[in-house]
Amino acid sequence: MKKTRIAMMVAAAVALTGCATDDPHQRAKTGAVIGAVAGAVIGNQVSHARGAPIVGAVVGAIAGGAVGHYMDKQKAELERQLAEETARKELAISELADGSLKIGIASDVSFDVDSAQLKPEALNTYAKIANVLKTYDKTVIHIVGHTDSTGSDQYNQSLSERRAASVASYMTGQGLPGTRVRQEGRGEREPIASNETAEGRKKNRRVDIVIKPVIEGQEQQAWTPPPYLGA
Repeated sequence: MKKTRIAMMVAAAVALTGCATDDPHQRAKTGAVIGAVAGAVIGNQVSHARGAPIVGAVVGAIAGGAVGHYMDKQKAELERQLAEETARKELAISELADGSLKIGIASDVSFDVDSAQLKPEALNTYAKIANVLKTYDKTVIHIVGHTDSTGSDQYNQSLSERRAASVASYMTGQGLPGTRVRQEGRGEREPIASNETAEGRKKNRRVDIVIKPVIEGQEQQAWTPPPYLGA
């Protein structure tokens, strides 16, 4: 009965999201809807046993004592696969205070100015990232777009969202399950450099990919948005 209920709800979600066939980001959005529906159903079931719903429980969890080793191995593999991009200072891989990993990617590497379409030369980099993340499947992937302060707050927010959606769409197209992907834009709110200089604005136009482990007993934390990502 439970499996039937999940299947019916997922089918309904796919039917609803499939209506907008001209949306270039439909694959990522459909995956997100499926993840949310299935996660809500499973989370509701688990809540009866543990007293609290777990959002997106369709992803496997890591035992608490093994998390550090799991994330260290993943970081090492990302560093190995992205060594050339790191050497060219196109991206940086770091560990956040909560143990999550962050891949900060310079926006001018990924997009032309005022564009949300991925550059052809950036596709190989995002494909490498997606391939690693497919292997380390006990994680939730948060894709966060940022802009500099040029333009209105509203426009920058929209641009950051569209850029995050482009990255999510491409990476799910490379086989990264949409059920593990969350996307958001934060506009100009989280700068890592001064917007008073051209070099600073260049640094602020970026995409962050935050990789959060799904830990047994703390599953819901993996689905919550990443913390402040500015300087």
